[in-house]
Amino acid sequence: MLQDRCIVVTGAAAGLGAAFAEGVAAAGAQHVLLADRDREAGQLRVIELLEAGYSASFAEVDLAQPEAIDAFAAQLPEHMPSVDGLINNAAVATAIGGKTYDEIDLGTWDRVMTVNVRGTWLMTRAMAPMLKASKIGGRIVNLASDTAIWGAPRLLHYVASKGAVMSMTYALSRELGEDGVTVNAIAPGLIRTPSTEYVPDERKDLYVDGSALKRPGLPEDVVGAALFLLSDAAGFLTGQVLPVNGGFTHA
Repeated sequence: MLQDRCIVVTGAAAGLGAAFAEGVAAAGAQHVLLADRDREAGQLRVIELLEAGYSASFAEVDLAQPEAIDAFAAQLPEHMPSVDGLINNAAVATAIGGKTYDEIDLGTWDRVMTVNVRGTWLMTRAMAPMLKASKIGGRIVNLASDTAIWGAPRLLHYVASKGAVMSMTYALSRELGEDGVTVNAIAPGLIRTPSTEYVPDERKDLYVDGSALKRPGLPEDVVGAALFLLSDAAGFLTGQVLPVNGGFTHA
């Protein structure tokens, strides 16, 4: 499905990012580069992929640091011959919910916006020259969230950041379209991973009871959507936001 494609996955050391990296590798990617600020966890994931017979490597990057993103981009030729796809998955998401709009502290708001919004923009900007040069056709998959579609309460900073990611997806699709690069976003619901274990049962039940499929969202549900958007099958699909939440919301 992804033969001959070299893919970069940010936030790939754990959770959904690790699932994306494994899914990309299993789909036949020529190489997958795991990018994360957690070097130890990221390298362990690479070892697992190598032991499974896949081609993978790790590079450290902190999306809160513009110079780190530039350094990351500069070393890419050491890892793979091209960049054909980028999954902008890294984000501040864990253990920040539960506060109302007037309880969120300024430091947390700024941290969420710095990583989730500015970091996604800067990583896209840094990868754009290589994505434009892809002989296969560059693909960008941004990770938004369905919280920005239904307006989840007690999560305003995260909701706002993911709404910005959706808007950037629309604009970037037009700016990069003439160069043959598609830009789409996935808006997952509450996906059951270790990083979402902290979420209150009330919110977990809401997602199951309010969905059309009446079951929890699993990593493989979102991975499948990402693989499609990275593939040749989605070559004429750009500027779209795909909710992956069992029918909990509609775009």
